[in-house]
Amino acid sequence: MTSQSPSSPPLDARRTGSLAVRVFALGGLGEVGMNCLAIEQDGRVMLVDCGVTFDSRGLGVDVIHPEFSALDAYRDRIAGIFVTHGHEDHIGAIPYFLRRFDVPVWGPKYALALVREKLGEFEVLEHAHLIETEVRKKFEVGPFVVEPIRVTHSIADATALAIDTAAGTILHTGDFKIDERPTDGEAFDEARLRELGDRGVTLLMSDSTNIDSEGRAGDERDVSEKLDAIVRHAKGAVVVAIFASNVHRLRLLGEIALAAGRKIVPLGRSVSMHKEVANATGYLSWPSDLTWAAERAHELPREKILGIATGTQAETRAALSRLARGDHPDFSLQSGDVVAFSSRIIPGNEPEVYRMMGDLVRRGVEVRSRATDRDLHVSGHAHRGEQRKMIELTRPRAFIPLHGTLHHLSRHAELARDAGVANVLVIENGAVAEITREGSLTNVGSVTSGRVYNCEGHAVPPAVLKDRAAIAETGVVAVFVRIGRQIEISMQTRGVVDREAPSETLKSAEFAANRAASSSVVANASDEAIAEAVRLAVRRAIVKDLGVKPVTMVTVMRESTSS
Repeated sequence: MTSQSPSSPPLDARRTGSLAVRVFALGGLGEVGMNCLAIEQDGRVMLVDCGVTFDSRGLGVDVIHPEFSALDAYRDRIAGIFVTHGHEDHIGAIPYFLRRFDVPVWGPKYALALVREKLGEFEVLEHAHLIETEVRKKFEVGPFVVEPIRVTHSIADATALAIDTAAGTILHTGDFKIDERPTDGEAFDEARLRELGDRGVTLLMSDSTNIDSEGRAGDERDVSEKLDAIVRHAKGAVVVAIFASNVHRLRLLGEIALAAGRKIVPLGRSVSMHKEVANATGYLSWPSDLTWAAERAHELPREKILGIATGTQAETRAALSRLARGDHPDFSLQSGDVVAFSSRIIPGNEPEVYRMMGDLVRRGVEVRSRATDRDLHVSGHAHRGEQRKMIELTRPRAFIPLHGTLHHLSRHAELARDAGVANVLVIENGAVAEITREGSLTNVGSVTSGRVYNCEGHAVPPAVLKDRAAIAETGVVAVFVRIGRQIEISMQTRGVVDREAPSETLKSAEFAANRAASSSVVANASDEAIAEAVRLAVRRAIVKDLGVKPVTMVTVMRESTSS
């Protein structure tokens, strides 16, 4: 966990009636993911989204959620969590938050259905108060009046939130793009956003993710046409790799399968989960005989198979990686099959994804991706043209960019200034911004922020992760010093030298350890001092030979001198 100490206290609850409202992020500003924003008025706080992010370092961390300690002072004055949509970087931390604060959760139907899916993993959700919201229907919670507004995104049932406060209307866009041909008929509510702009928006807080991309993100129907062509011309099995939460694309693939006379074969737990949730909530209406169990796929002719797989980022245990390696328990790809990546490569994952693509090619599989077919994927996040349109629709007095690194936030701020917004402020996690009805926007201090690392639902202390990282980078040496009539040194290593071959390095390290221990014993040093002297001597010997400083642990044992 990293944090920053508060330099300014939160808005005092005694300032009842103040027209100033404060906002601060516990996640999502200065980074991608882990979105969590607090809005404070009259000593009450509401949270917009409560998400997680992931750790790619391989240190045994499942998820990372925000540090929530900044909200301890409001324990009895937290109005609740208000969810914009159901992606993990917006809902994944809700169970961790509810362990600490017993508050209601408001959100659209599909998002709350995904929260309920976590019941088996988090007992706290059995007692959670989850309240479904509807677009254009306002509800009042404490000093806040909240209205969900339909936006389009790469998941069903996405909303922006218009929040009436003492400072006027604050509009939080959530993640959005402007899809002019949505597959579910839930159109981006341009009319309502324009109405809000006509009435007056004090502060707009808007998604910055794709600020570097010009024009528009594109429509899901563009993807449908490309996928339909690939499936129609394929002679063997087709596997489409997607982000499983993209129910719009699941719906399109169902239409394509029906038209092509193929069966949908779900490959991956999350595909099956989202299919079930989408069906239960009315967002997917596949015929009951359209899907075919993966373990029975061998019963189908190859030309009748349309698989849907998870693992677009080459996650080791995901279905697509297992198909590429040839060790999937239920289904095997063959020469002449097609794998279509209907996804983007998240920056940083390129080496692993291209390696997986290479494994597929070696199996004789035809690989299609955005490199070969640009329309195979469209982003769920607004490009610059759509971001500008959001500003022009709502005409805010002030603007804070959301969701992205400092680079993304700063570029979005420039766009807002260019679009005529007078008051623009870039803040990162922990910074507190104050907004008044007139649109005055200032940074007034900071609150504690940071990250909490979790494995199997339990926090992993930063010191443990630091040790794991050090061991992974340089290995570990365990030294045992036995002090009796003579000094005996034994040593074990992992990740330092080849344990199967003789090592001159270890011989040098053992000699150095013996010399350091002997000198310390002669000097009548304590066991702690002996251990430290040996540790330093061993590290110096290994650095001299190998140039690395392994994690070195020393245990000192004294033989009994009694007869």
